[in-house]
Amino acid sequence: MSSGKKILSQFIISIFGVFMLAGFVIVKQENSISGIVVDQSGPVPGAVVRIQTTETSTITDEDGRFVLTDLPAAKTLFITAWASGYYIVGVEASPGDEIEIHIEPHTDVDNPDYEWLPSTFHPGQGENQGCAECHANDSPLPVLEEGAGSLPVDEWLQDAHSQAATNPRFLSMYLGQDLDGNQSPQTRYGTSRDYGTFPLRPDPSKPYYGPGYKLDFPETAGNCAACHTPAASVNNPYGIDPTAVDGVPAEGVPCDFCHKIWDVKLDEGGIPFPNMPGVLSFEFRRPPDGHQFFAGPYDDVAPGEDTYSALQTESQICAPCHFGVFWDTLVYDSFGEWLESEYSSPDTGQTCQDCHMPPLGVTHFAKPDKGGLARDPETIFSHNMTVTEELLQNAVSMDVEAEIQGDRVIVEVTVTNDKTGHHVPTDSPLRQMILLVEVTDSEGNLLSQVEGSTVPDWGGVQPAEISQISAGSAGYYAGHPGTAYAKILQEMWTEVTPTGAYWNPTRILSDNRIPAMESDTTSYIFRTSKDSETFDISVKLIYRRAFIELIDQKGWDVPDILMEQETIKMSLDV
Repeated sequence: MSSGKKILSQFIISIFGVFMLAGFVIVKQENSISGIVVDQSGPVPGAVVRIQTTETSTITDEDGRFVLTDLPAAKTLFITAWASGYYIVGVEASPGDEIEIHIEPHTDVDNPDYEWLPSTFHPGQGENQGCAECHANDSPLPVLEEGAGSLPVDEWLQDAHSQAATNPRFLSMYLGQDLDGNQSPQTRYGTSRDYGTFPLRPDPSKPYYGPGYKLDFPETAGNCAACHTPAASVNNPYGIDPTAVDGVPAEGVPCDFCHKIWDVKLDEGGIPFPNMPGVLSFEFRRPPDGHQFFAGPYDDVAPGEDTYSALQTESQICAPCHFGVFWDTLVYDSFGEWLESEYSSPDTGQTCQDCHMPPLGVTHFAKPDKGGLARDPETIFSHNMTVTEELLQNAVSMDVEAEIQGDRVIVEVTVTNDKTGHHVPTDSPLRQMILLVEVTDSEGNLLSQVEGSTVPDWGGVQPAEISQISAGSAGYYAGHPGTAYAKILQEMWTEVTPTGAYWNPTRILSDNRIPAMESDTTSYIFRTSKDSETFDISVKLIYRRAFIELIDQKGWDVPDILMEQETIKMSLDV
Protein backbone atom coordinates (compact mmCIF):
# COMPACT_ATOMS: atom_id res chain seq x y z
CA MET A 1 0.00 0.00 0.00
CA SER A 2 1.36 3.43 -0.90
CA SER A 3 2.04 5.90 1.88
CA GLY A 4 -0.75 8.12 0.61
CA LYS A 5 -3.30 5.29 0.68
CA LYS A 6 -2.06 4.22 4.11
CA ILE A 7 -2.55 7.72 5.50
CA LEU A 8 -6.04 7.86 3.95
CA SER A 9 -6.90 4.46 5.44
CA GLN A 10 -5.76 5.55 8.92
CA PHE A 11 -7.82 8.73 8.56
CA ILE A 12 -10.95 6.75 7.63
CA ILE A 13 -10.43 4.37 10.56
CA SER A 14 -10.15 7.38 12.87
CA ILE A 15 -13.49 8.67 11.63
CA PHE A 16 -15.45 5.44 11.31
CA GLY A 17 -15.76 2.53 13.71
CA VAL A 18 -15.78 -0.99 12.27
CA PHE A 19 -17.81 -3.85 13.82
CA MET A 20 -19.13 -7.23 12.79
CA LEU A 21 -22.86 -7.95 12.45
CA ALA A 22 -24.41 -11.21 11.14
CA GLY A 23 -21.30 -11.99 9.12
CA PHE A 24 -21.12 -8.57 7.51
CA VAL A 25 -18.69 -5.74 8.15
CA ILE A 26 -20.60 -2.57 9.00
CA VAL A 27 -18.80 0.76 8.82
CA LYS A 28 -20.38 3.10 11.35
CA GLN A 29 -20.02 6.88 11.48
CA GLU A 30 -19.15 8.29 14.88
CA ASN A 31 -21.83 11.02 14.51
CA SER A 32 -24.54 8.37 14.17
CA ILE A 33 -26.41 5.96 16.42
CA SER A 34 -27.33 2.56 15.06
CA GLY A 35 -29.03 -0.48 16.49
CA ILE A 36 -31.98 -2.80 16.39
CA VAL A 37 -35.57 -2.71 17.63
CA VAL A 38 -36.86 -5.99 19.02
CA ASP A 39 -39.83 -7.43 20.84
CA GLN A 40 -40.20 -10.69 22.75
CA SER A 41 -40.10 -12.60 19.46
CA GLY A 42 -37.22 -10.89 17.71
CA PRO A 43 -36.56 -7.94 15.36
CA VAL A 44 -39.40 -5.50 14.58
CA PRO A 45 -39.43 -4.09 11.04
CA GLY A 46 -41.19 -0.81 10.25
CA ALA A 47 -40.64 0.77 13.66
CA VAL A 48 -40.20 4.55 13.89
CA VAL A 49 -36.96 5.47 15.66
CA ARG A 50 -36.63 9.14 16.59
CA ILE A 51 -34.52 11.57 18.55
CA GLN A 52 -37.19 12.68 21.00
CA THR A 53 -39.03 15.96 20.18
CA THR A 54 -37.19 16.37 16.85
CA GLU A 55 -37.80 15.62 13.19
CA THR A 56 -34.72 13.40 13.08
CA SER A 57 -36.09 9.89 12.61
CA THR A 58 -35.83 6.74 10.56
CA ILE A 59 -37.67 3.46 9.98
CA THR A 60 -36.26 0.06 10.88
CA ASP A 61 -35.54 -2.24 7.94
CA GLU A 62 -36.81 -5.79 7.47
CA ASP A 63 -34.25 -6.98 10.01
CA GLY A 64 -35.35 -4.42 12.60
CA ARG A 65 -32.16 -2.38 12.13
CA PHE A 66 -31.77 1.39 11.97
CA VAL A 67 -29.16 4.15 11.70
CA LEU A 68 -29.66 7.75 12.81
CA THR A 69 -27.09 9.97 11.13
CA ASP A 70 -25.78 13.56 11.23
CA LEU A 71 -26.08 13.78 15.01
CA PRO A 72 -24.31 16.30 17.24
CA ALA A 73 -21.06 14.85 18.52
CA ALA A 74 -20.39 13.95 22.16
CA LYS A 75 -23.97 14.52 23.30
CA THR A 76 -26.31 12.15 25.14
CA LEU A 77 -29.61 11.85 23.29
CA PHE A 78 -32.92 10.22 24.12
CA ILE A 79 -33.91 7.81 21.36
CA THR A 80 -37.51 6.58 21.08
CA ALA A 81 -38.99 3.68 19.18
CA TRP A 82 -42.58 2.91 18.28
CA ALA A 83 -44.36 0.44 16.04
CA SER A 84 -48.04 -0.17 15.42
CA GLY A 85 -49.44 -2.30 18.23
CA TYR A 86 -46.68 -1.37 20.68
CA TYR A 87 -46.01 1.11 23.47
CA ILE A 88 -43.43 3.82 22.82
CA VAL A 89 -40.05 3.08 24.45
CA GLY A 90 -37.03 5.32 24.90
CA VAL A 91 -33.36 4.85 25.78
CA GLU A 92 -30.37 7.13 26.21
CA ALA A 93 -27.52 6.90 23.73
CA SER A 94 -24.61 8.92 22.39
CA PRO A 95 -23.24 9.26 18.86
CA GLY A 96 -21.17 6.23 18.07
CA ASP A 97 -23.31 3.88 20.18
CA GLU A 98 -24.83 0.62 18.97
CA ILE A 99 -28.07 0.06 20.90
CA GLU A 100 -30.93 -2.37 21.27
CA ILE A 101 -34.43 -1.08 21.97
CA HIS A 102 -36.95 -3.56 23.33
CA ILE A 103 -40.60 -2.60 22.75
CA GLU A 104 -43.64 -4.14 24.42
CA PRO A 105 -47.04 -4.75 22.76
CA HIS A 106 -50.03 -2.94 24.20
CA THR A 107 -53.43 -4.49 24.78
CA ASP A 108 -55.48 -5.33 21.71
CA VAL A 109 -58.76 -5.71 23.63
CA ASP A 110 -60.90 -3.35 25.68
CA ASN A 111 -61.29 -3.76 29.44
CA PRO A 112 -64.86 -2.80 30.46
CA ASP A 113 -63.89 -2.84 34.17
CA TYR A 114 -61.34 -0.04 33.78
CA GLU A 115 -61.96 3.01 35.99
CA TRP A 116 -61.54 6.32 34.16
CA LEU A 117 -58.89 8.74 35.37
CA PRO A 118 -60.09 12.22 36.39
CA SER A 119 -58.99 15.16 34.30
CA THR A 120 -58.62 17.49 37.27
CA PHE A 121 -56.23 17.21 40.23
CA HIS A 122 -56.60 13.89 41.99
CA PRO A 123 -54.15 11.98 44.18
CA GLY A 124 -52.52 8.96 42.63
CA GLN A 125 -49.23 7.45 41.59
CA GLY A 126 -47.40 7.68 38.29
CA GLU A 127 -49.83 7.58 35.39
CA ASN A 128 -52.76 6.66 37.64
CA GLN A 129 -53.57 10.17 38.84
CA GLY A 130 -55.49 13.17 37.63
CA CYS A 131 -54.34 14.48 34.25
CA ALA A 132 -54.01 17.98 35.69
CA GLU A 133 -51.11 16.81 37.86
CA CYS A 134 -48.86 17.04 34.79
CA HIS A 135 -50.99 18.80 32.17
CA ALA A 136 -52.29 21.86 34.04
CA ASN A 137 -50.53 24.80 35.61
CA ASP A 138 -51.83 25.15 39.16
CA SER A 139 -54.74 24.30 41.44
CA PRO A 140 -57.20 25.92 41.28
CA LEU A 141 -56.68 26.19 37.54
CA PRO A 142 -56.43 29.71 36.17
CA VAL A 143 -58.27 31.03 33.15
CA LEU A 144 -55.44 31.76 30.75
CA GLU A 145 -55.29 33.82 27.60
CA GLU A 146 -54.55 31.97 24.39
CA GLY A 147 -50.90 31.04 24.21
CA ALA A 148 -50.12 32.36 27.69
CA GLY A 149 -48.36 29.20 28.81
CA SER A 150 -51.59 27.24 28.93
CA LEU A 151 -51.48 23.47 29.17
CA PRO A 152 -54.05 20.98 27.80
CA VAL A 153 -56.19 20.70 30.94
CA ASP A 154 -56.23 24.50 31.38
CA GLU A 155 -57.60 24.78 27.85
CA TRP A 156 -59.99 21.82 28.20
CA LEU A 157 -61.59 23.43 31.26
CA GLN A 158 -62.54 26.40 29.08
CA ASP A 159 -63.86 24.13 26.35
CA ALA A 160 -67.46 23.01 25.84
CA HIS A 161 -66.39 19.34 26.00
CA SER A 162 -65.53 19.71 29.68
CA GLN A 163 -69.01 21.16 30.30
CA ALA A 164 -71.00 18.66 28.22
CA ALA A 165 -72.54 17.03 31.31
CA THR A 166 -73.32 20.28 33.11
CA ASN A 167 -74.30 22.59 30.25
CA PRO A 168 -77.52 24.21 31.50
CA ARG A 169 -79.01 24.37 28.01
CA PHE A 170 -78.50 20.63 27.53
CA LEU A 171 -79.90 19.76 30.96
CA SER A 172 -82.95 22.00 30.60
CA MET A 173 -83.70 20.42 27.21
CA TYR A 174 -83.28 16.93 28.61
CA LEU A 175 -85.54 17.58 31.62
CA GLY A 176 -88.11 19.90 30.04
CA GLN A 177 -87.41 22.70 32.47
CA ASP A 178 -86.29 26.31 32.38
CA LEU A 179 -83.12 27.45 34.14
CA ASP A 180 -85.10 28.19 37.30
CA GLY A 181 -86.29 24.59 37.50
CA ASN A 182 -89.86 25.26 36.37
CA GLN A 183 -91.22 22.12 34.72
CA SER A 184 -93.28 21.94 31.55
CA PRO A 185 -96.33 19.63 31.71
CA GLN A 186 -95.85 16.03 30.67
CA THR A 187 -96.65 15.32 27.04
CA ARG A 188 -100.33 14.73 26.29
CA TYR A 189 -101.45 11.96 23.96
CA GLY A 190 -104.42 11.38 21.72
CA THR A 191 -105.63 8.08 20.31
CA SER A 192 -106.45 6.92 16.81
CA ARG A 193 -108.01 3.67 15.63
CA ASP A 194 -105.40 3.55 12.85
CA TYR A 195 -102.27 4.70 14.72
CA GLY A 196 -102.91 4.12 18.40
CA THR A 197 -101.57 6.83 20.71
CA PHE A 198 -99.82 9.90 19.36
CA PRO A 199 -98.41 13.05 21.02
CA LEU A 200 -100.34 16.31 21.13
CA ARG A 201 -99.12 19.88 21.17
CA PRO A 202 -98.53 21.45 24.61
CA ASP A 203 -101.68 22.69 26.32
CA PRO A 204 -101.76 26.47 25.62
CA SER A 205 -103.70 27.09 28.83
CA LYS A 206 -100.82 25.90 31.04
CA PRO A 207 -97.37 27.41 31.65
CA TYR A 208 -94.82 26.00 29.24
CA TYR A 209 -91.06 26.05 29.71
CA GLY A 210 -90.00 24.40 26.50
CA PRO A 211 -89.61 20.80 25.33
CA GLY A 212 -87.76 18.03 27.13
CA TYR A 213 -86.75 14.46 26.42
CA LYS A 214 -88.12 13.30 29.76
CA LEU A 215 -91.49 14.88 28.98
CA ASP A 216 -91.84 12.65 25.94
CA PHE A 217 -90.04 9.52 27.20
CA PRO A 218 -90.22 9.59 31.03
CA GLU A 219 -89.49 5.88 31.40
CA THR A 220 -86.25 5.76 29.41
CA ALA A 221 -82.84 7.43 29.57
CA GLY A 222 -82.31 7.76 25.81
CA ASN A 223 -78.92 8.00 24.15
CA CYS A 224 -78.06 11.63 25.02
CA ALA A 225 -75.41 10.35 27.43
CA ALA A 226 -73.59 8.65 24.55
CA CYS A 227 -72.08 12.05 23.71
CA HIS A 228 -72.70 14.25 26.76
CA THR A 229 -71.48 11.84 29.46
CA PRO A 230 -69.60 9.23 27.40
CA ALA A 231 -67.40 7.94 30.20
CA ALA A 232 -70.55 6.80 32.01
CA SER A 233 -72.26 5.33 28.97
CA VAL A 234 -69.49 3.29 27.34
CA ASN A 235 -70.77 0.11 28.97
CA ASN A 236 -74.45 1.13 28.94
CA PRO A 237 -75.21 3.51 26.02
CA TYR A 238 -79.00 3.55 26.46
CA GLY A 239 -79.24 3.29 30.23
CA ILE A 240 -77.52 6.40 31.61
CA ASP A 241 -79.47 9.41 32.85
CA PRO A 242 -76.99 12.27 32.25
CA THR A 243 -78.46 14.26 35.13
CA ALA A 244 -77.54 11.52 37.63
CA VAL A 245 -73.84 10.98 36.86
CA ASP A 246 -71.03 11.94 39.22
CA GLY A 247 -67.28 11.51 39.49
CA VAL A 248 -65.27 11.41 36.28
CA PRO A 249 -68.36 11.01 34.03
CA ALA A 250 -69.60 14.37 35.33
CA GLU A 251 -66.53 15.92 33.67
CA GLY A 252 -68.35 15.67 30.36
CA VAL A 253 -65.85 14.42 27.79
CA PRO A 254 -62.79 13.80 29.98
CA CYS A 255 -59.18 13.65 28.82
CA ASP A 256 -58.86 9.94 29.56
CA PHE A 257 -61.88 9.13 27.42
CA CYS A 258 -60.51 10.69 24.23
CA HIS A 259 -57.06 9.19 24.73
CA LYS A 260 -58.52 5.68 25.06
CA ILE A 261 -60.24 5.90 21.66
CA TRP A 262 -58.64 3.44 19.25
CA ASP A 263 -60.93 3.38 16.24
CA VAL A 264 -64.23 4.65 14.81
CA LYS A 265 -66.82 2.38 13.21
CA LEU A 266 -67.71 3.83 9.81
CA ASP A 267 -69.77 2.54 6.91
CA GLU A 268 -68.52 2.11 3.34
CA GLY A 269 -69.13 5.80 2.69
CA GLY A 270 -66.90 6.78 5.60
CA ILE A 271 -69.66 8.02 7.93
CA PRO A 272 -71.01 6.56 11.18
CA PHE A 273 -73.91 4.15 11.00
CA PRO A 274 -77.40 5.63 11.54
CA ASN A 275 -78.52 6.26 15.11
CA MET A 276 -75.14 5.28 16.57
CA PRO A 277 -73.96 8.51 18.23
CA GLY A 278 -70.97 8.81 20.48
CA VAL A 279 -69.79 5.71 22.29
CA LEU A 280 -71.90 3.50 20.03
CA SER A 281 -69.46 4.23 17.18
CA PHE A 282 -66.16 4.25 19.09
CA GLU A 283 -63.76 1.38 19.72
CA PHE A 284 -61.70 1.67 22.91
CA ARG A 285 -58.51 0.27 24.40
CA ARG A 286 -59.04 0.45 28.13
CA PRO A 287 -56.05 -1.35 29.65
CA PRO A 288 -56.02 -4.40 31.92
CA ASP A 289 -55.30 -4.06 35.63
CA GLY A 290 -51.73 -3.08 36.35
CA HIS A 291 -51.27 -1.22 33.06
CA GLN A 292 -52.15 2.07 31.43
CA PHE A 293 -52.80 3.06 27.83
CA PHE A 294 -52.80 6.50 26.28
CA ALA A 295 -53.17 7.04 22.53
CA GLY A 296 -51.92 10.38 21.25
CA PRO A 297 -50.52 12.27 18.25
CA TYR A 298 -46.82 11.79 19.10
CA ASP A 299 -44.70 8.69 18.45
CA ASP A 300 -41.98 9.73 20.92
CA VAL A 301 -43.76 10.13 24.29
CA ALA A 302 -41.67 8.05 26.68
CA PRO A 303 -41.27 6.82 29.34
CA GLY A 304 -44.82 5.68 30.06
CA GLU A 305 -47.45 3.41 28.56
CA ASP A 306 -48.22 5.61 25.57
CA THR A 307 -48.69 4.82 21.91
CA TYR A 308 -49.11 6.77 18.71
CA SER A 309 -52.50 6.99 16.99
CA ALA A 310 -52.99 8.80 13.69
CA LEU A 311 -56.71 8.94 14.53
CA GLN A 312 -55.99 11.67 17.10
CA THR A 313 -55.16 14.06 14.27
CA GLU A 314 -57.95 12.99 11.90
CA SER A 315 -61.50 14.32 11.55
CA GLN A 316 -62.89 10.81 11.93
CA ILE A 317 -62.36 10.95 15.70
CA CYS A 318 -64.96 13.76 15.78
CA ALA A 319 -67.51 11.90 13.65
CA PRO A 320 -69.48 9.89 16.24
CA CYS A 321 -70.63 12.98 18.17
CA HIS A 322 -70.95 15.29 15.15
CA PHE A 323 -73.05 13.07 12.94
CA GLY A 324 -76.41 11.76 14.09
CA VAL A 325 -79.45 10.20 12.45
CA PHE A 326 -82.59 9.98 14.58
CA TRP A 327 -85.83 8.38 13.39
CA ASP A 328 -84.27 8.23 9.89
CA THR A 329 -83.75 12.02 9.84
CA LEU A 330 -80.22 13.35 9.50
CA VAL A 331 -80.03 15.80 12.39
CA TYR A 332 -76.33 16.39 13.10
CA ASP A 333 -74.10 16.39 10.04
CA SER A 334 -71.07 18.64 10.44
CA PHE A 335 -68.77 15.64 9.86
CA GLY A 336 -70.74 14.56 6.78
CA GLU A 337 -70.68 18.12 5.43
CA TRP A 338 -66.91 18.26 5.90
CA LEU A 339 -66.55 14.87 4.20
CA GLU A 340 -68.46 16.09 1.14
CA SER A 341 -66.50 19.35 0.89
CA GLU A 342 -63.12 20.17 -0.60
CA TYR A 343 -61.78 20.42 2.94
CA SER A 344 -61.71 16.64 3.26
CA SER A 345 -59.17 16.26 0.43
CA PRO A 346 -56.12 14.51 1.93
CA ASP A 347 -53.83 16.63 -0.27
CA THR A 348 -55.30 20.12 -0.07
CA GLY A 349 -57.91 20.01 2.67
CA GLN A 350 -58.07 20.61 6.39
CA THR A 351 -59.13 18.49 9.32
CA CYS A 352 -61.48 19.45 12.13
CA GLN A 353 -58.39 19.83 14.33
CA ASP A 354 -56.81 22.37 11.98
CA CYS A 355 -59.58 24.87 12.70
CA HIS A 356 -60.83 23.81 16.13
CA MET A 357 -57.51 22.84 17.79
CA PRO A 358 -55.03 25.31 16.26
CA PRO A 359 -51.56 25.70 17.78
CA LEU A 360 -51.43 28.70 20.10
CA GLY A 361 -47.68 29.10 20.37
CA VAL A 362 -47.10 27.16 23.58
CA THR A 363 -43.97 25.05 23.78
CA HIS A 364 -44.98 22.39 26.34
CA PHE A 365 -47.97 20.10 26.78
CA ALA A 366 -46.77 18.98 30.23
CA LYS A 367 -45.08 20.78 33.11
CA PRO A 368 -41.28 20.82 32.83
CA ASP A 369 -40.98 19.68 36.45
CA LYS A 370 -43.18 16.69 35.57
CA GLY A 371 -41.07 15.66 32.62
CA GLY A 372 -42.59 17.98 30.03
CA LEU A 373 -40.28 18.69 27.11
CA ALA A 374 -40.02 21.71 24.85
CA ARG A 375 -41.44 21.04 21.38
CA ASP A 376 -42.07 22.88 18.15
CA PRO A 377 -45.13 25.06 18.97
CA GLU A 378 -46.68 24.10 15.63
CA THR A 379 -46.97 20.50 16.86
CA ILE A 380 -48.88 21.34 20.06
CA PHE A 381 -52.61 21.73 19.50
CA SER A 382 -55.05 23.67 21.63
CA HIS A 383 -57.58 21.71 23.68
CA ASN A 384 -60.04 24.60 23.78
CA MET A 385 -62.32 23.62 20.89
CA THR A 386 -65.22 25.91 21.78
CA VAL A 387 -66.79 27.81 18.90
CA THR A 388 -65.75 31.27 20.05
CA GLU A 389 -66.93 34.67 18.94
CA GLU A 390 -63.60 35.15 17.16
CA LEU A 391 -64.02 31.89 15.26
CA LEU A 392 -67.55 32.87 14.19
CA GLN A 393 -66.33 36.27 13.03
CA ASN A 394 -63.86 34.50 10.75
CA ALA A 395 -66.31 31.92 9.41
CA VAL A 396 -67.69 33.62 6.28
CA SER A 397 -67.21 36.65 4.04
CA MET A 398 -69.92 39.19 3.21
CA ASP A 399 -70.03 41.49 0.19
CA VAL A 400 -72.53 44.35 -0.14
CA GLU A 401 -73.29 46.28 -3.31
CA ALA A 402 -75.79 49.13 -3.50
CA GLU A 403 -77.07 51.63 -6.05
CA ILE A 404 -79.79 54.23 -6.44
CA GLN A 405 -82.11 53.92 -9.43
CA GLY A 406 -84.73 56.64 -9.60
CA ASP A 407 -86.77 56.46 -6.42
CA ARG A 408 -85.31 53.11 -5.40
CA VAL A 409 -82.30 52.02 -3.34
CA ILE A 410 -81.18 48.56 -4.42
CA VAL A 411 -79.02 46.48 -2.07
CA GLU A 412 -77.43 43.15 -2.99
CA VAL A 413 -75.77 41.02 -0.33
CA THR A 414 -73.60 37.96 -0.94
CA VAL A 415 -72.59 35.71 1.93
CA THR A 416 -69.80 33.27 1.06
CA ASN A 417 -68.79 30.31 3.17
CA ASP A 418 -65.11 30.58 2.29
CA LYS A 419 -63.54 29.92 5.69
CA THR A 420 -65.47 27.00 7.17
CA GLY A 421 -65.15 23.31 6.32
CA HIS A 422 -68.86 22.52 6.66
CA HIS A 423 -72.21 24.23 6.22
CA VAL A 424 -72.89 27.46 8.11
CA PRO A 425 -74.52 27.40 10.52
CA THR A 426 -73.92 23.76 11.40
CA ASP A 427 -74.46 20.88 13.81
CA SER A 428 -77.52 21.44 16.03
CA PRO A 429 -80.58 22.52 14.00
CA LEU A 430 -81.14 25.16 16.67
CA ARG A 431 -78.38 27.30 15.13
CA GLN A 432 -79.18 30.20 12.77
CA MET A 433 -77.59 33.03 10.87
CA ILE A 434 -79.83 36.07 10.46
CA LEU A 435 -79.08 38.69 7.80
CA LEU A 436 -80.51 42.16 8.49
CA VAL A 437 -80.66 44.97 5.92
CA GLU A 438 -81.66 48.57 6.74
CA VAL A 439 -81.65 51.81 4.76
CA THR A 440 -82.17 55.14 6.54
CA ASP A 441 -82.43 58.68 5.19
CA SER A 442 -80.54 61.73 6.43
CA GLU A 443 -83.04 62.13 9.28
CA GLY A 444 -82.56 58.57 10.45
CA ASN A 445 -85.92 57.38 9.17
CA LEU A 446 -86.17 53.81 7.88
CA LEU A 447 -86.98 53.47 4.20
CA SER A 448 -89.86 51.16 3.28
CA GLN A 449 -88.96 47.85 1.64
CA VAL A 450 -90.78 47.24 -1.63
CA GLU A 451 -89.08 44.05 -2.82
CA GLY A 452 -86.96 41.28 -1.33
CA SER A 453 -87.19 38.70 1.41
CA THR A 454 -87.81 39.29 5.08
CA VAL A 455 -86.75 37.39 8.18
CA PRO A 456 -89.19 34.51 8.87
CA ASP A 457 -91.31 34.25 12.00
CA TRP A 458 -88.79 31.98 13.72
CA GLY A 459 -86.40 34.94 13.64
CA GLY A 460 -88.50 36.32 16.49
CA VAL A 461 -92.03 37.73 16.59
CA GLN A 462 -92.15 40.75 18.89
CA PRO A 463 -93.99 39.79 22.12
CA ALA A 464 -96.79 42.14 23.06
CA GLU A 465 -95.23 42.88 26.45
CA ILE A 466 -92.04 44.23 24.88
CA SER A 467 -92.42 47.76 23.55
CA GLN A 468 -91.25 48.38 20.00
CA ILE A 469 -88.31 50.77 20.11
CA SER A 470 -86.99 50.23 16.60
CA ALA A 471 -87.17 47.59 13.92
CA GLY A 472 -85.89 44.32 15.32
CA SER A 473 -85.46 45.62 18.86
CA ALA A 474 -84.52 43.10 21.55
CA GLY A 475 -83.59 40.57 18.90
CA TYR A 476 -87.09 40.00 17.48
CA TYR A 477 -86.44 40.25 13.77
CA ALA A 478 -89.45 38.61 12.09
CA GLY A 479 -90.57 40.69 9.10
CA HIS A 480 -87.36 42.72 9.05
CA PRO A 481 -85.74 43.13 5.61
CA GLY A 482 -83.21 40.34 5.26
CA THR A 483 -83.13 36.57 5.38
CA ALA A 484 -82.13 33.75 7.71
CA TYR A 485 -80.20 30.52 7.30
CA ALA A 486 -81.02 27.34 9.21
CA LYS A 487 -82.03 23.71 9.00
CA ILE A 488 -85.68 23.72 10.08
CA LEU A 489 -87.14 20.56 11.60
CA GLN A 490 -90.85 19.84 12.07
CA GLU A 491 -92.21 17.25 14.48
CA MET A 492 -94.16 14.60 12.61
CA TRP A 493 -97.17 14.31 14.90
CA THR A 494 -97.56 17.70 16.53
CA GLU A 495 -96.23 19.64 13.50
CA VAL A 496 -94.38 21.95 15.90
CA THR A 497 -91.77 23.86 13.91
CA PRO A 498 -89.03 24.83 14.26
CA THR A 499 -88.21 22.21 16.85
CA GLY A 500 -85.14 21.17 18.78
CA ALA A 501 -86.87 18.07 20.12
CA TYR A 502 -85.25 15.79 17.57
CA TRP A 503 -85.58 12.84 19.93
CA ASN A 504 -89.09 12.74 18.45
CA PRO A 505 -89.78 11.75 14.83
CA THR A 506 -89.10 14.83 12.70
CA ARG A 507 -88.73 15.80 9.08
CA ILE A 508 -86.57 18.48 7.47
CA LEU A 509 -88.98 21.24 6.51
CA SER A 510 -86.30 23.40 4.88
CA ASP A 511 -82.54 23.80 4.81
CA ASN A 512 -80.95 26.86 3.21
CA ARG A 513 -77.63 26.78 5.05
CA ILE A 514 -74.55 27.63 2.99
CA PRO A 515 -72.21 24.71 2.16
CA ALA A 516 -68.43 25.06 2.26
CA MET A 517 -67.02 27.18 -0.60
CA GLU A 518 -70.49 28.24 -1.79
CA SER A 519 -72.34 31.57 -1.73
CA ASP A 520 -75.86 32.91 -1.34
CA THR A 521 -76.97 36.21 -2.83
CA THR A 522 -80.13 38.12 -1.91
CA SER A 523 -81.46 41.46 -3.17
CA TYR A 524 -83.55 44.15 -1.46
CA ILE A 525 -85.26 47.23 -2.88
CA PHE A 526 -86.31 50.23 -0.77
CA ARG A 527 -88.32 53.34 -1.70
CA THR A 528 -86.29 56.54 -1.29
CA SER A 529 -87.36 59.46 0.82
CA LYS A 530 -88.28 62.54 -1.21
CA ASP A 531 -86.72 64.93 1.28
CA SER A 532 -83.34 63.20 1.54
CA GLU A 533 -80.31 63.20 -0.72
CA THR A 534 -78.16 60.88 1.39
CA PHE A 535 -78.86 57.37 2.60
CA ASP A 536 -77.12 55.04 5.03
CA ILE A 537 -77.19 51.31 4.28
CA SER A 538 -76.52 48.95 7.17
CA VAL A 539 -76.08 45.19 6.72
CA LYS A 540 -75.48 42.81 9.62
CA LEU A 541 -75.03 39.06 9.77
CA ILE A 542 -75.92 37.66 13.18
CA TYR A 543 -75.29 34.22 14.66
CA ARG A 544 -77.89 32.84 17.07
CA ARG A 545 -77.39 29.62 19.04
CA ALA A 546 -81.09 28.80 19.40
CA PHE A 547 -84.51 29.98 18.26
CA ILE A 548 -85.53 32.99 20.25
CA GLU A 549 -88.86 31.46 21.30
CA LEU A 550 -86.97 28.56 22.86
CA ILE A 551 -84.49 30.96 24.48
CA ASP A 552 -87.39 32.80 26.08
CA GLN A 553 -89.09 29.59 27.23
CA LYS A 554 -85.93 28.25 28.85
CA GLY A 555 -84.53 31.53 30.15
CA TRP A 556 -81.18 30.92 28.46
CA ASP A 557 -78.54 33.63 28.41
CA VAL A 558 -77.23 33.27 24.85
CA PRO A 559 -76.82 36.70 23.25
CA ASP A 560 -76.60 37.09 19.50
CA ILE A 561 -73.11 37.30 18.02
CA LEU A 562 -72.33 39.76 15.24
CA MET A 563 -70.45 37.82 12.55
CA GLU A 564 -70.17 40.45 9.80
CA GLN A 565 -71.18 44.09 9.42
CA GLU A 566 -70.95 46.68 6.65
CA THR A 567 -72.21 50.26 6.35
CA ILE A 568 -72.42 52.21 3.09
CA LYS A 569 -73.27 55.91 2.69
CA MET A 570 -74.83 56.91 -0.64
CA SER A 571 -75.87 60.23 -2.15
CA LEU A 572 -78.23 61.24 -4.93
CA ASP A 573 -76.59 62.85 -7.98
CA VAL A 574 -77.64 66.51 -7.95
